[in-house]
Amino acid sequence: MRHSHLLRFILLLVFANVLRVTAQELPCQFRIGLIADPQYADLEDRGERRYRQSLQKIEESVHELNNQAVDFTFVLGDLVDQGINDLPRIAERLAKLDAPTFKLLGNHDYVHTEDGKNLYKAFDMPASYYSVNKGDWVFILLNTNEVSQYATKVDTYERIYWQRQQDSLKRQGRTNAALWNGGVGPQQFAWLKGQLDEAQNANKHILVLTHHPLFPENGLEALNNRELLELIAQFPNVRAVLSGHHHAGNFGVYKGIPMVTLEGMVEGRDNAFGVLNCFIDRIEIHGKGRLTSRVLWFPRKADRKK
Repeated sequence: MRHSHLLRFILLLVFANVLRVTAQELPCQFRIGLIADPQYADLEDRGERRYRQSLQKIEESVHELNNQAVDFTFVLGDLVDQGINDLPRIAERLAKLDAPTFKLLGNHDYVHTEDGKNLYKAFDMPASYYSVNKGDWVFILLNTNEVSQYATKVDTYERIYWQRQQDSLKRQGRTNAALWNGGVGPQQFAWLKGQLDEAQNANKHILVLTHHPLFPENGLEALNNRELLELIAQFPNVRAVLSGHHHAGNFGVYKGIPMVTLEGMVEGRDNAFGVLNCFIDRIEIHGKGRLTSRVLWFPRKADRKK
C-alpha cells in the first residue's frame, strides 16, 4: 500500500511538471508595446517630472519596441502635458514605430482645448473610445475623461452631468472628486456592456484599457470606477485592466481581475515602458526601466470571486 501511494505521488509530480512545461512552451499570440504618461512639454523639470526628457525616452522606447518586433503599441494617455501645441514633436517620434499605435486620451491631453469631443482626431485616433479585435482577443479602450470638467463646456448637459456626479462623490466623502479625474458617461457605459457581451459570447480574451485607474482606490481612480468595476466583473473572460494616470504605478485584484496601473514615463530620470506578451493562459508584462514586470495567470472560472 505504501508503494502504491508513493507511485501515485510521483506520477502526480510528473504530470504537474509536464503541465507546467507545456504552458511555458505555448506560443505567444501577441507582443504589445506599453507606454503611459510621457507628458511631454517644453517646460523645466517640476519635482521628479522631467518633461523635456520624454522626447528622449520616447525615442529609446520606440527603438526597443521595434527591436522587439511588437505587433502594436498602446499609449494609455497623457502623451503631452499642456495640450496639443506640444503634440507634433512627440508624435513624430512615436510615428517611427514599425507597428500600429492605439492611443487613449488623458486629462493633460485636454489642456487648452476648446473642442474636447473632437480632440481624439488630433491624436490620430478612430474615436474617443473604441475596441480593437485581434485574433482571439478584444482590446477595449475607454475614455475616462468623458465626464469631467476639463473635457466639457459650461452650461452643457455633459457639464451638468459631471457636476451632479462630483457633488454626489463629495457627499460620500470620496477622495477621487478631483478636477483632474474623469469618468464614463451613460452612452459609453452602454457601449462597454455591449462590447463585453459580444466578446464573452464569442469566448474571446478581453483586455480593458483606461487612463484613470479603476482599482485600487487612492483618489486617482475614475469618478464612476465602482460602477465600471461591477460591470466588468460580470465577464469571466476579462483578463486584466491596464491603466495610467498614477505615475508611481499600482496593482490590485478586484473579484479575480488583475488591475495594473503602469508607471508614468515622465517621472524621474529612468524610462518606463514595457512589452505585454499575450498567451492563451496568461499575460506577461516585461517592464523596461521603472515599469514593473508581472506574470498574470488566467484563473479558472470557479476561482473568480463572486
